[in-house]
Amino acid sequence: MSTKALELVGVERWFGHGSDAVHALRSVDLEVPAGSVLGVLGPNGAGKTTTVKMASTLLEPSRGSVLVDGIDAVRHPRAARARLGLVLGGDRGFYLRASGLENLRFFATLAGLSHRHAESRIAELLDRVGLAGRERQRVETYSRGMRQRLHLARAVLAAPALLLLDEPSIGLDPEGTRDLRELVRELRASGCGILLTTHQLQEADELADALVVIDHGRVVSRGSASDIAAAGGVDTVVTFATRELLPATRARIEAHPHVVDLDVRPRGNGHEIDLVGCGLDTDLLRAFGSELRIDWVTRRPVTLEEAYLAFVARRGTP
Repeated sequence: MSTKALELVGVERWFGHGSDAVHALRSVDLEVPAGSVLGVLGPNGAGKTTTVKMASTLLEPSRGSVLVDGIDAVRHPRAARARLGLVLGGDRGFYLRASGLENLRFFATLAGLSHRHAESRIAELLDRVGLAGRERQRVETYSRGMRQRLHLARAVLAAPALLLLDEPSIGLDPEGTRDLRELVRELRASGCGILLTTHQLQEADELADALVVIDHGRVVSRGSASDIAAAGGVDTVVTFATRELLPATRARIEAHPHVVDLDVRPRGNGHEIDLVGCGLDTDLLRAFGSELRIDWVTRRPVTLEEAYLAFVARRGTP
């Protein structure tokens, strides 16, 4: 097993030719070390799913190299596929008139699992994804969340070196989302490398060891959550409650050089206010004196969601 579950070097993908070509990815470099989770963030249409499809051999890169567990996925796609699991979700990928159990047995055969190993592995995974007791029902009767759980079971049947998860929590209820996150942690601990694309930033914050942000087909930021926060010019949130926030006072707070964003929520007879910025301290509120009647005030680090939104807002500023 390679120390890198996935490596993309200079990967580009375009559709069409000449002046009509549409570039989906431009010079993307990324890697997923074995036993780690890489979170891929970005708006719709940024190129996240295209990245997953090329990593999974569903699409060939127009330029660049893709290595799956050390295997050249362009030259040897079949060997690469044997080393990875993929969750794209949706209704495709299963025989709908067959049961969940029959589907998993079929895919276990394709993966080369012996009958004995397949039966024990399937039973283990059905229990792990919460489908034990429902496995003999036809897939066409499954809810969207149940089908997503079946996708997860199918993806990890052969204990892949690389697991590709494209928006895996879509359609899952809170219990299913919790089970998914526990499964990801277990797989990471076993040495599996995982690439996770998600719009659920709390999910990325909880699971990812490193992050990349893709926009318009390019990697525009990479590193930890704190690196994304630094790129967005934020690191702290000061929250306070006040009974009244005059427009003039709000304008003065927003004009403070260290305040990047201000969010006001109703709270009882007054307001609860988040100040998002860099190097903020509760002492800054003293500058507004009698303009603010503060009931209480707290200070904390920014969340990944706040960091990401600040980063996106900064990139959108000319």
